Amino acid sequence: MEQRTLGKTDLQIAPIVFGGNVFGWTIDEQQSFEILDHFVGAGFNMIDTANQYAYWAPGNKGGESETVIGNWLKKTGKRDEVLIATKVGGALAGQPKPNTAKAYILEQVELSLQRLQVDVIDLYQTHFDDESVPVEETLEAYDQLIKQGKVRWIGASNLSPRRLEDSLNLSAEKGLPAYQTLQPEYNLYAREQYETAYEPVAVKHQLGVITYYSLASGFLTGKYRTEADMGKSVRGGGVQKMFDERGKKILAALDHVSGELRSTPAAVALAWLLSRPSVTAPIVSATSLEQMKSFTDAVQLQLPESSSRELDEASAY
Repeated sequence: MEQRTLGKTDLQIAPIVFGGNVFGWTIDEQQSFEILDHFVGAGFNMIDTANQYAYWAPGNKGGESETVIGNWLKKTGKRDEVLIATKVGGALAGQPKPNTAKAYILEQVELSLQRLQVDVIDLYQTHFDDESVPVEETLEAYDQLIKQGKVRWIGASNLSPRRLEDSLNLSAEKGLPAYQTLQPEYNLYAREQYETAYEPVAVKHQLGVITYYSLASGFLTGKYRTEADMGKSVRGGGVQKMFDERGKKILAALDHVSGELRSTPAAVALAWLLSRPSVTAPIVSATSLEQMKSFTDAVQLQLPESSSRELDEASAY
């Protein structure tokens, strides 16, 4: 399996990251274990989660995904075979707004470590940003955690471009740890914000980029073709806005390219992301072993220039 260096870190990752938001939400622990066994068995090695996953599901409060991953690590003894990325700062049950205060981060990291049953988190990311908290305070929390050996590297997700730049500049000025990775929304449908606002920052600072919603909540798999298809999964409602003319053009291009390459729309959509110079690896979720075939197919797929151009033109904004 190809390995890619994540930004300026010493983390070597396979080119697909598993998105753990499904654990404890759309699949139970036993199903999650099967998925993780298959993922690592196929040669992939990074799992991304968050302290808030999946607080929104009935009966959950947050931390369920980390708990599943921790139980899997304990059962299999595979801690040395995987890199664990988690996040802090997002909403939790009873806490509707982001929180990136130092005291909060120091409290939450202990809970994440306990649930994950690990001594150190390989990549700890600011999930959402409380802009009332100075970036220096947040970075000081990470500085303490890195010095204590509880966190190896830090990354950012849903910060504004300005706050991301401010954080990176302050790290350089004050000698504080710097964000080494960016986790943005990016896929064939959602291109403009990343390419215009975030990609220049990522390239300038040599950030490793791991994309979320890499398959646009399943829209790019071709699973949703009509309004009636929305009921196929709990995420179906989120794709309704993509049924515009541009979205239909993208699906048509994916159908055409995947047919020519004897592949699938999902694998082609991921291969397109993998071919982007600034992207290290897409984050992708799956709820069945069948869905995971697109992971290995995407890694093995070399998109011809004509196919890349067709997808670029269909998804132009």
